[in-house]
Amino acid sequence: MTLQQLKYVIEVARSRSISKAAQKLFISQPSLSNALKELENEIGIIIFMRTNRGIVMTPEGLEFLGYARQVVEQAALLENRYSSNQPSQQHFSVSAQHYAFAVSAFVRLLKEYNRDEYEFTLRETKTYEIIEDVKNLHSEIGILYVNDFNQKVIHKFLREGNLIFHELFEAKPHVFISSQNPLAKKEFVTLSDLKPYPYLSFEQGDYNSFYFSEEILSTISRPKNIRVSDRATLFNLLIGLNGYTISTGVISHELNSKEIVSVPLHVEERITVGYITHKNVKNSPLATIYIEYLKETIEEERGQL
Repeated sequence: MTLQQLKYVIEVARSRSISKAAQKLFISQPSLSNALKELENEIGIIIFMRTNRGIVMTPEGLEFLGYARQVVEQAALLENRYSSNQPSQQHFSVSAQHYAFAVSAFVRLLKEYNRDEYEFTLRETKTYEIIEDVKNLHSEIGILYVNDFNQKVIHKFLREGNLIFHELFEAKPHVFISSQNPLAKKEFVTLSDLKPYPYLSFEQGDYNSFYFSEEILSTISRPKNIRVSDRATLFNLLIGLNGYTISTGVISHELNSKEIVSVPLHVEERITVGYITHKNVKNSPLATIYIEYLKETIEEERGQL
């Protein structure tokens, strides 16, 4: 077993394709396949299975990947400590629902990460895809919410994907609206107050089930509905059309316009926001730092409510 073989496993897991991994590693596809086969024969397990959808890791492979990452990271630390060479490029990925605090923590991580080379990814995406990203090791961290309505379905998918939900905070529902909206000065709003206004929500693609909705109370019938795919569009429509959406109330005015305000929604519901990780993969140093920044950012931004 060599360090190079471990790096091969990590790159194939990240790319989910031997051909794509071979291109990134600057070796031929047959050479990479042979190296992986030799490693599997040596350690006596199957790491990757080929399917019609591409490469899939076996449970034993996922466990091996966790150890491989630790060894490669430790080797990189040794190399950086005792070598005059430039440190190798680092990779880190997060998939999240459309939360400003997730972006704020990501910005903070990048500002603190003083390296000449890195490849970081932040995907604000659909709920099902967040789960799939962490399950398939496209992202180390996924950020989403659960509540009484969706938790059985969400936790079922998490269990099947060997994923763990870590609670970050519990929030009372708020609405995001324009500061010029007639409801903006109210101490709280009710569902009846909101009826005349357009309701904005994030579309969920092929998994547009109520259980995967990014907004609570998704089963309520509303006369005016608009679905969007990104946060900037949603905020523009909140301002331009006096629309509203339902969220945690945590908003970053450093990243988002002060024309958007949050007002408590008078309902009995609660929202539990957390992050998910893979059970068989140890957090990388960057993931650990990001989680700490996430907690600090949430505490700071909740303190502004």
